[in-house]
Amino acid sequence: VHLVESGGGLVQVGDSLGLSCSTSGRTLYAVGWFRQAPGKEREFVAAIGWSGRSTAYTDSVKGRFTISRDNARNTVYLQMNSLRPEDTAVYYCAAKVTPDLVVRTREYEYEDWGQGTQVTVAA
Repeated sequence: VHLVESGGGLVQVGDSLGLSCSTSGRTLYAVGWFRQAPGKEREFVAAIGWSGRSTAYTDSVKGRFTISRDNARNTVYLQMNSLRPEDTAVYYCAAKVTPDLVVRTREYEYEDWGQGTQVTVAA
C-alpha cells in the first residue's frame, strides 16, 4: 500500500496547518500520525479508528490537533491549530490495511507508512 502524505510546510507560531494521508486501491483501517523531531525518536501524535468515532491523542496536542477521516475518499486528516515550535518535526502517516476497527497508538501495530512530510513552526 502506498500512503501519500501532504500538507506540510513552514508556518508561524499560533498558525494552523492541515495534513492529509491517502491511498488508492486499499481500505485504510486504523490510521495514526507520528512525528520525529531532529535528534529525537519518533513519537505518537494521534490515531483514529476505522469508523472515525474513536480517536486518541498524545497529551501535548490535545485540544490543538484534530484527526478525522473520510472513508469514501480513503483519506485521513490531521488538523493542527495553535502550532508551537516544539511541533516542528517530520510527520508520518501509518495505517493498518488488514481489517481492524480499534484505535492503535503504537508504531509496531501499523503495517504501512508514508514517506513523511515536514512541518516547521517558526518562533
